[in-house]
Formats: sequence, C-alpha cells, structure tokens
Amino acid sequence: MAGYTQHKEDVIRRLRRIEGQVRGVQRMVDEDTYCIDVLTQVSAINAALQSCAVALLDEHLSCCVTEAIAAGGDEAKEKVGEASKAIARLIRS
Repeated sequence: MAGYTQHKEDVIRRLRRIEGQVRGVQRMVDEDTYCIDVLTQVSAINAALQSCAVALLDEHLSCCVTEAIAAGGDEAKEKVGEASKAIARLIRS
C-alpha cells in the first residue's frame, strides 16, 4: 500500500489544480501574454509541485519508512536509502 493512500484524493486534487495552472500558462503563451506574467505563473507551478512532493515525502516517511524501521532488517535500510535519494532529488530540483 502506498503511504499516501489515505490522502489519495487530496493528492489528486492538488495535481489537477497544477494541471489547470499548466493549461493556463499554455493559454497565456498562446495569447502572447507578457513574459514576466508567464514566468510568475511558472514559478507558482514550481512551488505547487514542490509542495506536493514534500507532502508525498512526508507521507512516505511517516508510513512506509516508519513501518520498515519498526520491522527492522534490510527493508529498513532500503527504505531509508530510498527516502534519502528522494530528498536529494528534491533538493537538486
């Protein structure tokens, strides 16, 4: 079971909102909207994606990683390693 399963509808709602923002930016470009206004919206989309990613990471840590640590063994090390790599990817982006 995915760590976000209990909040799946919230995640989907956030992603749909982001999808709408992206469509809005496409419309802005199609309508030759001023560059800075388009960039402002792109920045808002990036912030929304980062927020969604952090929420997913939080769910992963509080569910998947916590359960693996409680069980112990190699799975715990694997889950912690996965989380560390995911955090590194988020920091780089």
